[in-house]
Amino acid sequence: MDWTEDKMTFGDGNVLLRRAGSGAPLLILHEELGDLGPLRWQAELAGSRTVLHPYHPGFAKAPRVEWIASVRDLAGYYAGWLRNRSLAPIDVVGVSFGGWIAAEMMAADPALFRRVVLVSPLGIRPQPGEIFDLFQVKTPQYIAQSVASPASTEEYAGLVANAEAPEQFEAWEDAKAEVARLAWEPYMFNTSLPSLLGLSSMPMTLIVGGRQDGIVPVSALETYARAIGGAELLVYERCGHRPEIELRDRFVQDVKKFLA
Repeated sequence: MDWTEDKMTFGDGNVLLRRAGSGAPLLILHEELGDLGPLRWQAELAGSRTVLHPYHPGFAKAPRVEWIASVRDLAGYYAGWLRNRSLAPIDVVGVSFGGWIAAEMMAADPALFRRVVLVSPLGIRPQPGEIFDLFQVKTPQYIAQSVASPASTEEYAGLVANAEAPEQFEAWEDAKAEVARLAWEPYMFNTSLPSLLGLSSMPMTLIVGGRQDGIVPVSALETYARAIGGAELLVYERCGHRPEIELRDRFVQDVKKFLA
């Protein structure tokens, strides 16, 4: 799959993204470590859709936007960009931190999306359990914590192969610094999000996660499912925080079926 990078002027800056495929647009919002791709699940979705994958402001490639001081601000920024580009309503896949951004966007304006896929989303406080602290360990250890079976996960090795390379180290540090700025307290959740999601009719939503998720307990996904009326919850067995790489074939099949 050939990926191209675009820079789109918006507001007082630019939205930097990578793009591939053809067909109806599909927005992918990346996780808290920044863009780890392009990964194979993204390429497989780009086989039938035009994948738009922006880099969050402040996460390595994209310059920080100083007024964005919370995840809700970031959600508002992306919402404005979608409207500016006449892309709404659009389908979205939000992964982990990106799932939280997507949830904030649809809580504020459900009309932004046609269908929503939240993959192991942050943003809601687990009860019981707690969200694993990204800042307790080095990044390769965090990635290892997020995969139920590293030895049998094909793309896991690729995620950490260049962990000591200066460029990769700096990119991860940039991402972690921006996460700390946007989501430090309370750590990685918004106490009002479940209530906000319950105030309006939400777009059709699929929530996907792993039973052995070492980052976000399944209880948080269950709260999401209760808050979003009619949401479908898929919890994969023998899977951690990254179903998109741990069980890629099944994940892609389920997402394609849901978005069809």
